Amino acid sequence: MIGPTAGPPKVLINQNPAPCRRKAKESSAAACEPAPRLLGAASWTWGAGTTGMRRISPCWLLVGLYLLAAPSSAGAAERLLPELRPLGATPPESAEPLVWIQEVPERRMTLLRWNSPLEPEGGPPGFDEPLASDRPDFTEASSTVGLGVVQIEMGYTFLRDEELDTRFTAHSFPEVLARIGLFAEWFELRISTNFSAERHSAGTLLETVSGLDDLYLGAKLGLTQQQGAWPEMVLMPQMLVPLGGETSVHRLLPGLSWLYGWDVCEWLSTGGSTIARLSVEGSPDAEYLEFAQSWTVGYTLTERLGAYTEWFVLVPVAAQTAPTEHYFDGGFTLRVTNNLQLDIRAGWGLSRRAVDFFSGAGMVVRF
Repeated sequence: MIGPTAGPPKVLINQNPAPCRRKAKESSAAACEPAPRLLGAASWTWGAGTTGMRRISPCWLLVGLYLLAAPSSAGAAERLLPELRPLGATPPESAEPLVWIQEVPERRMTLLRWNSPLEPEGGPPGFDEPLASDRPDFTEASSTVGLGVVQIEMGYTFLRDEELDTRFTAHSFPEVLARIGLFAEWFELRISTNFSAERHSAGTLLETVSGLDDLYLGAKLGLTQQQGAWPEMVLMPQMLVPLGGETSVHRLLPGLSWLYGWDVCEWLSTGGSTIARLSVEGSPDAEYLEFAQSWTVGYTLTERLGAYTEWFVLVPVAAQTAPTEHYFDGGFTLRVTNNLQLDIRAGWGLSRRAVDFFSGAGMVVRF
């Protein structure tokens, strides 16, 4: 039996191994056991006296304890192999070098994502792609410019309307819109300013009004990217801040736009906008809610030349005199570089109270 029988175990250290010698006082039945010799290390003796005494090398004891305590998982033997490999031995050819794998966080293009297995498309275009502009159509782009991007859009618009002996003309420029990507890929700050000059004539009466328009402030929030039939969408809170000029409405006018779009194929895209905003009419100015709806179709004619056709309507709600106005317009865009675009457009009123004709041209630069 291996184990303590009387008192603590005795440790025998054999510094000079020698042959076993019998002593007269020992019993003749006592066996002669060799002195412990295992790598010159100490051995443990369990039991009292020398009869039935067993010596166990600490090395074998440690190995046994290790095997008993080792987990029974399939990887235990694999963890033991490097320890048993001789010094200087070449590792097996199948062993691959260890490398650090660092997970790169995915850029979040939008606030939400459709529950669809299809890969998302769209979002802010990179500098290696053509820019996406809000002009020249009424329907703005359904994407933001992207984090750290500044995009300046500007242009000129001429309007003309005639009814009986009344004639109206207007010039609008420079229609500067600064689109700035801040905080995240899905956030865009929008600031716009403009100067307009209007001329009203009725018979012999003539009235001209010109000045700086009210300041436009807004933000574009990317909601989703396109995934199959599910559209790319943005939400755009906005407002007009009065500046006190001759063309000012002298009050704060908030609004909200919902924009959505699809890339149908390589040469065809479509989208629309739904808008609700406060507007004013009459003298003194009376506020009313204006609803606007638009739909546009874009065409890629060549690598650099694009075109669009569009319909939009302005519908006053609870207004006293403001009419419903339907319009149709179209235009062309020319991509000079990925970061520079030129455009022209023209449109016509489809309803009796709408403005008869408008046209314009502009440019967009991104940096």
